[in-house]
Amino acid sequence: MRALQIAATGMSAQQMRVDTVANNLANMSTTGYNARRAEFADLHYQQHTRAGTISAADGTVVPTGVQLGLGARPAAVSMQIEQGGLVQTGGDLDLAIDGRGWFEVALPDGRAAYTRAGALQRTGEGLIVTAEGHEVAPGLTIPDDARAISINAQGEMWAYFADRVQPERIGQLTLAGFTNDRGLEALGSNLFVETEASGPPALAVPGTEGLGTLRQGYLEESSVDPVRELTEMIKAQRGYEMNAKVITAADQMMAATTQVR
Repeated sequence: MRALQIAATGMSAQQMRVDTVANNLANMSTTGYNARRAEFADLHYQQHTRAGTISAADGTVVPTGVQLGLGARPAAVSMQIEQGGLVQTGGDLDLAIDGRGWFEVALPDGRAAYTRAGALQRTGEGLIVTAEGHEVAPGLTIPDDARAISINAQGEMWAYFADRVQPERIGQLTLAGFTNDRGLEALGSNLFVETEASGPPALAVPGTEGLGTLRQGYLEESSVDPVRELTEMIKAQRGYEMNAKVITAADQMMAATTQVR
C-alpha cells in the first residue's frame, strides 16, 4: 500500500519544517540573523492513465487521466532577506547596515566571508575585527592614541585625538552586495561564503550601487518573528499528526485485508 510510504514522506517533511522553526526561535536574539523557511515540492507521479489518451475507437480523449502522487520532498531551506530592527547600543564600533549589504571578513584559511553582525571589536594592535576575531575588510587599524572614532553613513572612519582639533580620516569601510543573497552558504557564527548560486561579491561604498548605509552605535536585531514561528510550528505539528493518522488508517486497512478469508 503506497499510503504508508507517502505518509512517511509527509511526516519527514513536517519534521524538517519543525527543525527549521526551532533554529529560527533559537536565533531570535542573534545579531543580524535572517529567518529561514522550509520549502517543499511533490514527488514524482505514477501515470496509470495519461491525460489526452484516446480511450475509444471514435477518438474520445481522456480529459484528466489517473496520476497518483508519491509524497513530498524537501526543495529548499531558504533565507528570508528581511531588515531586522535597529537597536541603539552607543558602542563606537557597533555598526548596523540599514539596507542591503554585507561586511567582508577574512577567515583564518584566507577565504573571504560575509556577515551582517556589526558588533565589531579591536585587537591590541588596533585592528578592527568581528566578535569572533576575524579581520574586517579592508583591514583598518585604529591608532593607539585615538580618544574616539566616528563612522559616518558612507563608511568613512575618522579618529579624534587629544592634541588636535580636527579629526583624522583613517579609512573607508566597504560593503559587499550579491545578485542572489539567498544563494550564500551559511558557515555558522553569522558568517556566509559565496557560491555559484549567489554570484560574486560586488564591493562598494555604503549608500552606493544599491547598498545600504551604516549606522554607528546601533546593531541589527534578528528578523525572526516569534508569533509567525509559533504559528508555523503549530501547523507543522498538525500536519505531522495527520500524516501519522494516515499511516494508522493504512495499517488497519492492511490488517483487515489479511483477515479476509
